[in-house]
Amino acid sequence: MVTFEDQLRILRSGAAEVIPDAQFDLLLRESLDAGKPLRVKLGLDPTAGHVHLGWTVVLRKLRQFQDLGHKAVLIIGSFTAQVGDPSGKSETRKPLSAEQVREYAEALLDQFRLVLDMREEVLELRWNSEWLAAMRMDDVLRLTSQYTVARMLERDDFAKRHAEGRPISLVEFLYPLMQGYDSVVVGADIELGGTDQTFNLLVGRDLQERIGHGRPQAVLTMPLLEGTDGVQKMSQSLGNYIGITEPADEMFGKLMRIPDALMAKYYRLVTDLSPWQVDEIEATLSVGELHPAEAKRRLAWEIVRMYHGEAAADEARAHFDRIHKDRQLPLAGGMDTAKLTSECVKADDTVWLPKLLVALGLAGSNGEARRLVAQRGVRVDGVVVAGEDIAAKELRGRVLQVGRRKFVHLV
Repeated sequence: MVTFEDQLRILRSGAAEVIPDAQFDLLLRESLDAGKPLRVKLGLDPTAGHVHLGWTVVLRKLRQFQDLGHKAVLIIGSFTAQVGDPSGKSETRKPLSAEQVREYAEALLDQFRLVLDMREEVLELRWNSEWLAAMRMDDVLRLTSQYTVARMLERDDFAKRHAEGRPISLVEFLYPLMQGYDSVVVGADIELGGTDQTFNLLVGRDLQERIGHGRPQAVLTMPLLEGTDGVQKMSQSLGNYIGITEPADEMFGKLMRIPDALMAKYYRLVTDLSPWQVDEIEATLSVGELHPAEAKRRLAWEIVRMYHGEAAADEARAHFDRIHKDRQLPLAGGMDTAKLTSECVKADDTVWLPKLLVALGLAGSNGEARRLVAQRGVRVDGVVVAGEDIAAKELRGRVLQVGRRKFVHLV
C-alpha cells in the first residue's frame, strides 16, 4: 500500500493550487485510515471530438487518484455543453445541439480509455443531463437564490466583459451554478479542473455547504498546458495542439518542436513518470549532465509510448533521427505515395511545381507553393528544386519533399 506521504506527493505533483490546503490533506488521511476511497470528480463538456495533451493534464491527475485506490467520478456535461462554458471567453459562446454533444461525447469516451481506467470498480460515469434536464422552475429558483450578481461579477472574465460593455447572458451566469450543482448530486470529496475553472469549482464547495448538507469538497487545480508554439494554451482552433490519437511519427515530431523551457512542465503534467523520476530529469538538466536535445527525445518517446506502445515509439524516434539528425529521406514505407497524374503534366512533359504541390495537399494555394519553391523549401530526392518548372521524368519514382517533415513518393 502506498503511504500517506507518498500519495500526497504524487497527487500534489504538478498541481497549481489546492483549496483549502489543509482540508485536502485531512480528507486523504481520513480516507486511508478508514479504508474508504475518496470520490474525485472531474466534469468535462464534450465540445470537440479530439483529445489533445492539454486535456490529458486533468485526466492524468484523475488516473493517479484511480491508481492509488480512489473512485473517479467522471461527469460528461451532456447538458452544460449545450449551454457553453464561459470560462476565459471574451464573448458569449454559441450553444451546441444535443446531437452534436452526443457525437462529441462518443468520440471523446473512446479516447478517454487511452488515459483513464474505465472499469466500473474505479470509475463512475455520469451524464449531467440526468439531473439538470429534470429540474423544475422552483428548483432553478432555489439554486439561483444561493448567489448574487455581484458575486458572479467577481469572476475575472465576467468582470472584464462587464467593464468593456460586452454582453453576458443570464444563461452564462447559470453555468457555474450548474457545474457546482453537479458536485452536490454526486457527493464529490475532491474536484479537479484547470486553473481557468477555479471560480466554478469553488461554487461547488459553496453549494455543497449551503444545500448539500455535507462537508464541502476540496479543490485541486492543474496548470493550463501551452501548445507547440510555447505561448498560448494548447487548442485545436489555434493549431498548436498534439492529439493523443495522431500517428506516432506526427506526435513525435510535434513534441520535438516544443521550446526547451517547457520540457519540465510536459514531463510532470503529461507523462506517466513518477515525481521522483521527473525530479531526477530536472536535476540532471540543470547541472548539464543531460543535454536538452536528448531530454526532449526522451520526452517525445515517453509520450508516444503511452499512446502507441514501445515499438511505435522506437520507430518514431528512428524516423525522426533519420530525417532531422542524419538528414536522410524516410524509409519507403514511412511516407505517403501518390501518382503523378496527367493533369499536372503539361504538353511538353514538364510539371509546374506549384500546381502539383497543391494537388498533393503539400501547399494550400498556388501562392503558398510558389513561396515554398522561392524559399528553397522544396526538394526532390533530397536536392533543392531551383525553379517552378521541372521535367516530369525528374519526378517519376522520386521523393518530393516540402520542408522538413512532408514527403510524398511519386509513383
